[in-house]
Amino acid sequence: MFNRKEVYIIAELSANHEQNYELAVKTIRAMKEAGADAVKLQTFTPDSMTLNSDKPWFQTRKDSLWVGQKLYDLFKKAFTPWEWHPKLQALANELDLDFFSSPFDIEAVEKLESINVPAYKVASLEITDIPLIERIAQTGKPVIISTGIAREDDIQLAIDTCLNAGNDKIALLKCTSAYPTPFEEVNLSTITLLQERFKTIVGLSDHTLGIAVPVAAVALGARIIEKHFILDKSIPSLDRDFSLDPDQFRQMVMAIRETEKALGKQTLELTDKQKSARNSARSLFAVRDIQKDEVLSKENIKSIRPGLGLHPKYYAEVIGQKAKVFIEAGTPLSLDLVDI
Repeated sequence: MFNRKEVYIIAELSANHEQNYELAVKTIRAMKEAGADAVKLQTFTPDSMTLNSDKPWFQTRKDSLWVGQKLYDLFKKAFTPWEWHPKLQALANELDLDFFSSPFDIEAVEKLESINVPAYKVASLEITDIPLIERIAQTGKPVIISTGIAREDDIQLAIDTCLNAGNDKIALLKCTSAYPTPFEEVNLSTITLLQERFKTIVGLSDHTLGIAVPVAAVALGARIIEKHFILDKSIPSLDRDFSLDPDQFRQMVMAIRETEKALGKQTLELTDKQKSARNSARSLFAVRDIQKDEVLSKENIKSIRPGLGLHPKYYAEVIGQKAKVFIEAGTPLSLDLVDI
């Protein structure tokens, strides 16, 4: 997963199944057709996330899309039934898609281990749940950690927890826990900072509108891109506003793949096409007939296209010198034509 040459593109199902199994199946099939490498679920129950309480601190944030709801009620609408997991995994495997999840408690890790998922994702708000991260790391499988609400010490502690559990298969995802994320809060430049500071694979978990941000992230070195996927924008899902539909996701995948090709490698070597184009660069030509023993001057030689004559760096050297032979206008200049 971490050793592949291409950017790893994850389609997040999240709550976009609307607790309709057939919709989940159709969505995963559409993910494959749109070019995803993996489908990711979220494994939790309302009771594993919060309490069914009316106390004000168990309400959604005032700046969220879901303001005015109890957290418990929100998670009740959003969770993916456990009995779906093995069936959706079988479907994903049939489609040659990786299938894994974000567990939100240790019981969820044990359940996911029972179906042998290949990796784990630590959600942004769970980066401080050290016992959860420790148990995930103990599986020995790749751990992808979102940094949405993390301070530097949170990230370091999460990494150290994995390393102390004997697991160095760690990737960090730049993330902003705002849904949808305003462009001015994305701070994509942090991708290079994370790479330099923590020496891990770095990617992006994106909640902006559109595809520009993930494509730009790849240009900055992101090796993993995670984006929410919805089968149809008319579905009244909790996560609809920051999810891509199949056409948008396909466009994102194509743009990422094109960006990868364009990035290429660090080199000053010319490509075959550049070498061919170089033949059309400027060089020194006779632009008038030049008689034998006539002095070369700015009136009878010029630097023009194509590049068949002397390099223009010789211009000052040949000016004032005499022609050895008659040089017809339009002839590429060469040193054997000049008495130097």
